[in-house]
Amino acid sequence: MSVREVFAFPEIVNDYAARCTAGLVVALAVITIAVPAPVQTWLAGALAVGFALRVAGGPRYSPFGRLSVHVLAPRVSAEPKMVAGAPKRFAQSIGLVMSGVAFGLFLAGQTTAASVVLGVLVLAALAEAALGFCLGCWIYGQLQRAGVVSEGACVDCADIWARPEMRARN
Repeated sequence: MSVREVFAFPEIVNDYAARCTAGLVVALAVITIAVPAPVQTWLAGALAVGFALRVAGGPRYSPFGRLSVHVLAPRVSAEPKMVAGAPKRFAQSIGLVMSGVAFGLFLAGQTTAASVVLGVLVLAALAEAALGFCLGCWIYGQLQRAGVVSEGACVDCADIWARPEMRARN
């Protein structure tokens, strides 16, 4: 098995599993904000490691990803709703950066700043979990429109507002 195969992210993912994972991220981030300072650092580190594992290989290496794919998502819907994987990986990368920054801030003793960063992460993950709006996916689409990301990289996500489920919300 090549390194590329080990760190391959799925081309398509179950949106219900992604939303369940986002819900688990919300729960862990809220708990992290709420517990005392020494525990916050460890939980923020665990949150960052989880994002790193999901960026590295999708749900394959992540406990939250595995739980979502194999246990939670099938309970939400028997039929998976498949969506493009590239924007989801991009969103996980943003989560990795944010949780990594929060972890670093907790290590530096800047608990208020770290909690604010996690609060923003909670809002983004909550939008995905509760509303099905992936902020990272939206940013990915904007980067496609700007020509930073090739339109061919994800045809499905170039204009998320053109999707039937998004038009119904407007």
